[in-house]
Amino acid sequence: MKDPAQRAVNPEKYHRILEAAISVFAEEGFFNSTISRIARKAGVADGTIYLYFKNKNDILLHFFNYKTRQVFGTFRKEVDKAHDARGKLGNLIRAHLREFQNDRNMAVVFQAEARQIRYFEVYIKDLATMYFDLVGEILELGQKEGTFRSDLDTGLVKRAILGAVDEVINTWLHASKKHVLEKHADALADFFINGIGV
Repeated sequence: MKDPAQRAVNPEKYHRILEAAISVFAEEGFFNSTISRIARKAGVADGTIYLYFKNKNDILLHFFNYKTRQVFGTFRKEVDKAHDARGKLGNLIRAHLREFQNDRNMAVVFQAEARQIRYFEVYIKDLATMYFDLVGEILELGQKEGTFRSDLDTGLVKRAILGAVDEVINTWLHASKKHVLEKHADALADFFINGIGV
């Protein structure tokens, strides 16, 4: 049998199933979700799911591939709009918060559900590596410009930035009263820039 990922698919239906699945994962949790529930949410027959995906794990893997390209494309575009390291770091943090604010289901799945599944541990690490690489470029530029300290432990700074942004998103997800995530961007950027600046 041909791998569902390699079959010719209806792009509209593929994305509809994908978004329905992520909505179900976010609402009910990955382990409690069923293919039948995803099919109902997407408005398709249960069997249709298997024309596009092998199982729930495969759906989540496709989601990661799709959203990672989309989100990191946005991150790169926003970073490239700034001409110096300080601006680039601020734009990255702002874009990160805005993207997760705009898609709460994605935020829940990225921040909580996927991290509980050992199958995706390596993939989560790969996503972090991509983020660290982007932050690393910004730190290197800042050091060349002379605006960031030359003695930085860049590995520690990368983890601190991602950890801080993650914590802001997690707090937002669990808050009883929702607020605008992006309003924290400037304060976060200033916090790090003041700490790593010369």
